[in-house]
Amino acid sequence: IRSLMTKLISLISGLIFGLGLTISGMVNPEKVIGFLNIFREWDPSLIFVMVGAIITFSPLYLIFKRKSRPILTQFFIIPSKKDLDKNLIIGASLFGIGWGLVGLCPGPAISALSFFKYEVYAFVACMFIGFYLGNILINRQN
Repeated sequence: IRSLMTKLISLISGLIFGLGLTISGMVNPEKVIGFLNIFREWDPSLIFVMVGAIITFSPLYLIFKRKSRPILTQFFIIPSKKDLDKNLIIGASLFGIGWGLVGLCPGPAISALSFFKYEVYAFVACMFIGFYLGNILINRQN
């Protein structure tokens, strides 16, 4: 029953996250590009989204950081890798370039599928192809 509860809470969390992305305008590529374009007609309104996320997350992080284990699973998954390597730098650069060119990143792109725009479907398809090709490249390195 714990597995079902975990899946249900994950679904509800995802729906709330998607709704928040939609209400905030993060699924609107023009709005995101307007925020990222600080040299011409900058739209600073997405700062409120970020500040709201920080205000919500910070106290919860402090509370849950002190717990010995999460509520719905056996242990916390905390990344152990702390160094910068070429894969991280290349991946972050590609992510940032794509976000700046298109105005979508993975979370908002998934939420934007509900608007039935072919551009979003093309972006998500290319995103998953990129995930697949990235996994192939990583497996070849190992």
